[in-house]
This record gives sequence, C-alpha cells and structure tokens, in this order.
Amino acid sequence: MTAKELMTPNPACCTMDTPLAEVARMMVQCDCGEIPVVESQNVKRIVGVVTDRDIVVRGVAPGKDCATLNVGSVMSSPAITVKERDGLDEVVRVMETNKIRRVPVVNQSGEICGIVAQADIARTGSRKETGDLVREVSAPR
Repeated sequence: MTAKELMTPNPACCTMDTPLAEVARMMVQCDCGEIPVVESQNVKRIVGVVTDRDIVVRGVAPGKDCATLNVGSVMSSPAITVKERDGLDEVVRVMETNKIRRVPVVNQSGEICGIVAQADIARTGSRKETGDLVREVSAPR
C-alpha cells in the first residue's frame, strides 16, 4: 500500500500570512489537528505545518495576542513529508523517527496532495503495526 492509497486527499491548506484564528476555524471545520502551510494558494509547495499544539505552545501559553498572530509565527518548519509513491513501511518509519502523528504527502512536483494520519494507519495496517506506531510516536524524546 502506498501513501497515495492511505492518505486523505486534498487537505485544507493555509499560508504563512493566514491569521491564527482562521486556521483554528479550519481545524474545527475539517475536524483535524494539522493544516499544511504552502507557499501561496496557487503554489502548493509545502513550507511547514501548523498544529493545534503549535498554536497552544507558541501562541497561547507564552501569552501572545493570538488575535494578531499569523500562522508563520507559530508553525513548524520545515515540514517532514513523504512522497505519494512511498510504501506503508516508509510512511510508518518517517512518522516513528520524527515522532509525528500526521505526515503530509507530496506529489512528483513537490506539491501537497494529501496527508496521512495515525488513524489512516489504524484503518489499514495490522494491529501490531498500529500499536508499534502509536508507541514509538508517543514515547518521550
């Protein structure tokens, strides 16, 4: 099974200048905890990701005025990605090695085309594979 077969296609994306409140609303609407950050709405090359944790750790917790912040001030960059042709084993390896729960998928042009989450692995992988992934990603650094 490849990343393309596992992924949720066409994820919602934002840019570095997207207001934080807007990206938080996108997360609610899309029922997700990560939004890929792209160069522009026309150029879908991924430059980072913004997670619900990024918003809390880099915005809310330090007491910043989140009403005035843009995604670029809290996002994680560079983005760790996999290619759409990468197999399940490679996707799991990347997630485990980097301790990430979601990984954006890029096409041959390097543009975002999907995202694979732990839940996608759970739906398609074996119990052992899923358990190993959750254990590795959740282990303290």
